[in-house]
Amino acid sequence: MNERADVAVSVAEEEMKNPLLVALGERVRNLRARRGLTRKAVALSAGVSERHLANLEYGTGNASILVLQQVSTALQCSLAELLGDVTTRSPEWLLIRELLERRGEADLRRARIALSELLDSPSSDPARSRRIALIGLRGAGKSTLGQMLADDLEVPFIELSREIEKIAGCSVREIHDLYGTNAYRRYERRALEEAVQIYGEVVIATPGGIVSDPATFNELLAHCLTVWLQAAPEEHMGRVAAQGDTRPMAASKEAMDDLRRILTGRAAFYSKADLTVDTSGRDLAQSFQALRAAVRESLSEPA
Repeated sequence: MNERADVAVSVAEEEMKNPLLVALGERVRNLRARRGLTRKAVALSAGVSERHLANLEYGTGNASILVLQQVSTALQCSLAELLGDVTTRSPEWLLIRELLERRGEADLRRARIALSELLDSPSSDPARSRRIALIGLRGAGKSTLGQMLADDLEVPFIELSREIEKIAGCSVREIHDLYGTNAYRRYERRALEEAVQIYGEVVIATPGGIVSDPATFNELLAHCLTVWLQAAPEEHMGRVAAQGDTRPMAASKEAMDDLRRILTGRAAFYSKADLTVDTSGRDLAQSFQALRAAVRESLSEPA
């Protein structure tokens, strides 16, 4: 009878284990086995007790992030591999990641383009250079300059935000409020895909956060000549306010701090654009001339 009770308690304990901790423990065991290390050796190297490591391996120990960092160092792997990001799913993923680690931005860009071509992604789309996508933060002038550029090139102009609203049947704000950010990103991806299918020549003004979803941004880079309309944070804020939207200025210091953080966080992605046009300190006419010249030069047309 006692034996049955012990079994029941053991089963109940197993069922109560947190699935995340169980998966983490399994990865620790597998990594240790792959490297041929004993639990004692890993515990010693990581500076934790063998019992603590055992609890971690069996999903009963909730280790701090610092302990996990120590364990990953002892196992000679990255913290990401220990926690189980997408690049830990197979040996091929791990080998590819190893090839790319410690490479510079230029090498990584070449690798991304080569992989796209190798995997038959439409990165070699012949119409790519005739679809011009403007990226950048709100207030960069994407809508105004985009329409002017489209008129100059005699091609259609679309605002992707408006296309998103058409597909969803409600405003961007309502999409976020009713369905959440993930749903908005799905509509954004669909709107971009439809625009690429419909237009062989077009100027597209994209939402500022389009770089937040790697899959959508890859789609944009593959099918469009991208132009980052760059400006100082103060100019972004001033232009939005000049359009009559005073909401960003409601808490001026906090808003500016947030804007700087967003720009800092997205700048590395914006910089992947084919062209960069800095509109800081330029009026509308000067900004348009800079954009027009950059695009026409890229298209090998006389300015």
